[in-house]
Amino acid sequence: MIKEKLKSLPNKPGCYLMKDVNNKIIYVGKAKDLSKRVKSYFVGSHDKKTQMMVSLVKDFEYIITSSETEAFILEMNLIKEHLPKYNILLTDDKSYPFIGISYEKNPKIYYTRDLRPKRAKYYGPYPNAKAARATVDLLNKMYPLRKCNKLPKKPCLYYHIGQCLAPCINDISNETYKEIIDKINLFLKGNVVGEIKDFEKKMKASSICLDYEKAKEYRDIISDLNVIKEKQKMMNDLYEADVIDYVSLEETLSIQVFHIRDAKMVERNAFLFENETDIEEAFVSFLGQFYLNNNNPIPKEIILPELDYLFLPDEIKSRITIPKKGRKKELLELVKDNARDKLKANLEVLEKTVKKFENIKEKLKEMFSLESLDIIESFDNSSIQGEFRVSAMVVFKDLKKAPNLYRKFKSKTSNLGDTELMYEVIKRRYKRVIEESLVLPSLVLIDGGPLQVDAAKNALKELGLNLKVAGLVKNDQHKTSHIYFENKEIYLEKSDSVFLFLENIQNETHRYAISYYRSVHAKSNLESEISKIKGIGKTKLNEILKALAQADDFVKTIENLKLTTIQKEALIKLVKRNN
Repeated sequence: MIKEKLKSLPNKPGCYLMKDVNNKIIYVGKAKDLSKRVKSYFVGSHDKKTQMMVSLVKDFEYIITSSETEAFILEMNLIKEHLPKYNILLTDDKSYPFIGISYEKNPKIYYTRDLRPKRAKYYGPYPNAKAARATVDLLNKMYPLRKCNKLPKKPCLYYHIGQCLAPCINDISNETYKEIIDKINLFLKGNVVGEIKDFEKKMKASSICLDYEKAKEYRDIISDLNVIKEKQKMMNDLYEADVIDYVSLEETLSIQVFHIRDAKMVERNAFLFENETDIEEAFVSFLGQFYLNNNNPIPKEIILPELDYLFLPDEIKSRITIPKKGRKKELLELVKDNARDKLKANLEVLEKTVKKFENIKEKLKEMFSLESLDIIESFDNSSIQGEFRVSAMVVFKDLKKAPNLYRKFKSKTSNLGDTELMYEVIKRRYKRVIEESLVLPSLVLIDGGPLQVDAAKNALKELGLNLKVAGLVKNDQHKTSHIYFENKEIYLEKSDSVFLFLENIQNETHRYAISYYRSVHAKSNLESEISKIKGIGKTKLNEILKALAQADDFVKTIENLKLTTIQKEALIKLVKRNN
């Protein structure tokens, strides 16, 4: 099917989406020429990562765009929507603060991360939260807008010190507010010199009137404004810029971002991406996600190394500076040095981790007489006083957690003991493994001693499987004590790396089992409480539970159900309590 689809690819710009056997999108790419680019994946030799990705591709689709830039923006949106395994993924959705001036009759100026365009006019975003708060504090001292959320019945302290017009007792005209807000707008756009002159006049007038307290307050404000003015003058060509550079080694990409605001570096971000092949393309893709998908404010200037940024949209491209020499070039080299140091440190840690893992793997293979050790599956049961008996399985692949392979089990038989439940769960799990031709684990770990291990072995024997099974035994304090394997107890030093690794597996399995038990218990309690609401029978109960399971907003979901007002109120109360 792929060969036939390759023939029909157009020589036009666009995006392509690679899919695996489950029709899941595993890679999104862009191209000036879809035909040349997509065909290139299926001919010639490739690096390890690309070979792995192509081996999983069972189908693809493409979208034609009118330009390369449109293809780039579409690629960013598709990556954000589908989170493909083989793309660079920036998942940090941190929101930057803004300064807002409310549209109320009596407006106020405030710091916020919650944007509601109908309620206020916003200035920003500000990469440095501390600077944004300091600016709001200064503006509130400079301009007498209200400070309270709700108007009181009598003036507050701010009125008496001249920092509020007291709309609670005074009728303030729209013209007065407009004059103040216009000044704030000019200030936030960088007009500091004009404000300094105004406050110098106010300071002199206060001194003449012998109001020295007020004169001192104006002097302090002037001092703050002069600091801002000096910063602007000192580094006016880098007043607002992001400086971004990268290095790569052994298919690992290290990117550093320096945020310069108000003539100083206010924040630094570091990113590492493993198994990247086309480094330059990955770097440009990073820029798109960083600014278009991740709510990072686009500064007046973006200082970058020399590359082809043709695909980037104009809102980014128009702000790019590629310095050849001078201070900006030196700053770019500094950022590159930081990226190099980060990568070096990461590779050193990675090398130590790999050696440590190799050592643990060899010891485990020797301890459990294994030829290879790829997958470990670990089981634990959970219940309280025999109620809601559940089990959980966690998986470690190449000694690392594989959460996507974790599984939960609810007992199909009531009143089972711990060993009987272990037998049932092991049999259910590996019967399915056989039926679906799944990969068998190298080692099965059981939470428990001889009884639980024997139960697991009996279940495997009945299925015709001969897997290595070991028990992780706990002491009276419910902490890992020793290992039970082939009728022997194995004790290791508590500081031994193998012991710590096995203890980590047991703790993770227990955590997963307990979390599942709690969710089952909570759901059962909720079902019981809902069924007690007058007029809700079994059919209506199932309808409610199904709706709640699919709900993003449970209050809105409940409002849409065909229930009486009293039933809705009782149900909302119950769900809120259980959440």
